[in-house]
Amino acid sequence: MATIAIHRSDAYARQCEAAVTRVADDGVELDRTVFYPLGGGQAGDCGTLRLADGTQLPVIDARKSRRPEATPDDTLHVLDPASGWQARLAVGTVVSAEIDWDRRYRHMRFHTATHLLCAVVRELVDGCSITADYARLDFAMTAPLEKGAVQQGLDALIGRGLPVGCEWISDDELRASPQLVKSMSVSPPIGFGRVRLVRIAEVDLQPCGGTHVRNTAEIGAVRVAKIEKKSARTRRVVLDFA
Repeated sequence: MATIAIHRSDAYARQCEAAVTRVADDGVELDRTVFYPLGGGQAGDCGTLRLADGTQLPVIDARKSRRPEATPDDTLHVLDPASGWQARLAVGTVVSAEIDWDRRYRHMRFHTATHLLCAVVRELVDGCSITADYARLDFAMTAPLEKGAVQQGLDALIGRGLPVGCEWISDDELRASPQLVKSMSVSPPIGFGRVRLVRIAEVDLQPCGGTHVRNTAEIGAVRVAKIEKKSARTRRVVLDFA
């Protein structure tokens, strides 16, 4: 049974009731989840699985399932080995899954900011990392970037309060529109029938499975912390919260 990934349609969902569908050596899979698994440069969620008796089992990471037949939504909830979870969880156990919301919301704000960065620096992305502390994009380019101009561009787009939404296209539609893919390092999941696009009003549209805010105004004050020349063909932009 494939996991229902609630975060794909509602990144603001913090908790859900779920049942264990698989037990692995380091964690469990659920029939539905609000946990985003590490992927696309975005860190996996942390949080807790709460049992019917109130026991809380810490989830220290979320990863994509390692099963060969797994879909992109199948998620392994990695549990703290010191919690003794192995004696408490079995297939069929009902739990309440809850994410660390403060950490997730920082991911959402940073991830949306990187989409705006793609609209400011119109070059292909050759590396990305989104954490609770910072976000970075590596752009495949040789020209220098001026920090003040990048900051000004980001500030303007954030300040416009642009709506952020999702839509779906088929694998064939994506193949027919290769210009939508802006990352050289992360390929959209082709082969599952459809691909999710994230649209920020009229400024950005690209395949992405990550979590985002609903409006660019929610990003708040983001600072271009650093611009580096990583190689002759790569410029790295690092963002943090001002």
